[in-house]
Amino acid sequence: MLSLQDYLKSGQTTLSNLLMDNYRRLGMSNDEFLLWLQLYRYHEAGDVFPDLAPIAANMGYSQNELYLLLNQLVQKKLLIIDSKKDLNGRMNDYYEFNSVFEKLELLQKQQEKQTETQNFEQQVQSLYRMFESEFGRALSPIEYQRIGQWIEEDHYHPELIQFALKEAVLNQAYSLNYIDRILLSWERKNITSKVQVEEEQKRRKRQMLQKEAPTSTRQLPRVSMHNWLEEE
Repeated sequence: MLSLQDYLKSGQTTLSNLLMDNYRRLGMSNDEFLLWLQLYRYHEAGDVFPDLAPIAANMGYSQNELYLLLNQLVQKKLLIIDSKKDLNGRMNDYYEFNSVFEKLELLQKQQEKQTETQNFEQQVQSLYRMFESEFGRALSPIEYQRIGQWIEEDHYHPELIQFALKEAVLNQAYSLNYIDRILLSWERKNITSKVQVEEEQKRRKRQMLQKEAPTSTRQLPRVSMHNWLEEE
């Protein structure tokens, strides 16, 4: 029976699950990845240019088959063979593995960008549905175009447009022109996020309380009652 001491003496090769999950997306076949792992194992143990004969035996391949796999990895730039001088001035070959990690980093960024794009597209579709729900009807082509211009040309985030729509609904103003005035007002005040909108609403509420307090003690209405068609 294998003892824990013997197991630990054999050493360990540490590899991120991120590479395990994505090696095929990097262009490696299963056999190429197994060879890459074997070479990386030796690299981690300090042997930067190991003999391929024992690796071929471990994998059950002939050396010619292993050289073919190695050549494929090099051609795909998933493994680099380089040379450097030692302390005695002699040139020694070694395997460079950084290209795989660089490609993995690029792949990760591309996947994150794709996820962001999908989430943004979902927010845009949700925005259109919200307009139709609040207006109680389907949007016209011109209205679709106007909302699209807010996003693509004016670079308003869909979440900000949603808050402007809610503000207009509270004032019972079902008009894109009215919503446009809200967005322009927020733009002048550099309001671009949900938190900033909420802070602005709190500020307006405080102003209303200050105006109402000396003359009336009645409860303030919950609607904003702010006329966005008038310049501040």
